[in-house]
Amino acid sequence: MSMPDGNARVITFAQAINEALAEEMRRDERVFIIGEDVAEAGTPFKVLSGLVQEFGRDRVIDSPISEPGITGLSVGAAMTGMRPVVDIMFGDFITLTMDQIVNQAAKIHYMSGGKLKVPMVLRTTLGATRRSAAQHSQSLHAWLSHVPGLKVVVPSTPYDAKGLMKTAIRDDNPVAFFEDKLMFQDKGPVPEGEYTIPFGVADIKREGTDITLVATSSMVQVALKAAEMLAETGISAEVVDPRTTFPLDKERLIKSAIKTSRAIIIDEGYERYGVTAELASVIADGAFYYLDAPVKRMGAMDVPVPFSPVLEDLTVPTPETVTHMAKMLCGKL
Repeated sequence: MSMPDGNARVITFAQAINEALAEEMRRDERVFIIGEDVAEAGTPFKVLSGLVQEFGRDRVIDSPISEPGITGLSVGAAMTGMRPVVDIMFGDFITLTMDQIVNQAAKIHYMSGGKLKVPMVLRTTLGATRRSAAQHSQSLHAWLSHVPGLKVVVPSTPYDAKGLMKTAIRDDNPVAFFEDKLMFQDKGPVPEGEYTIPFGVADIKREGTDITLVATSSMVQVALKAAEMLAETGISAEVVDPRTTFPLDKERLIKSAIKTSRAIIIDEGYERYGVTAELASVIADGAFYYLDAPVKRMGAMDVPVPFSPVLEDLTVPTPETVTHMAKMLCGKL
């Protein structure tokens, strides 16, 4: 696993994002944030607290409730020299921005023969089990991963979140940055010094020899807990975090599966036509002759996310369900 360099402090995921935004805004006056309740309110999750006090309302801009409007404005601002971070409060609301992101931001560089670029970040959330019901609990990162011209980031730790956010803001392409709502208070080591993390480089969060658990975003923590449970039964699980769904580090996923001969893909998005299918196909194709079992997928259940806590908790992978699947693949059930 890649570890922070220098003097690392333990801070929250939210603080890591806040630091990344503040540092990039200090470094480059073209960077600004726009979204609903991003200024004094600091968003409902308080991730942006304090930024408006330092940078003012000209660079931390409270917008009307119009996701398509602020996203279209940001595309135009990016095309004309700015570097906007557009804050979409809940990932479910990217549905309202799809024309601006998919048909405009993702296509302009190609359609202009490389003369125009859209250096913007779409910052939004994913994740269920927050009791937010069907319209505020979806994980829709697969949608944007499907579209050429977009880069998609799904960090799982404070260290990764900060380094990847700084890379996203500096990238000359449109980047969708998905943060799990339940991870904002998760803590981890983050160095005080300047650092960035390149896109398309997966991270081995835990070394193992018997089975590969490829997990994204909050499911990395689920996979790590499952790996601990599996270790108690004599199964050594390797946990691999792609960190970006595009660009995708296919080589590292395949290499891990070749080493362990078994793989499970774990993602909080809907299982059908989703991230799990893409990553499973990469491993099935690249590691076919080394596999001792079929590549298995674990995603969100094929239902709208329920409001009922008991039902909601059943819809996404858990350490227990991952452990059960791994034991089955390893012939330990």
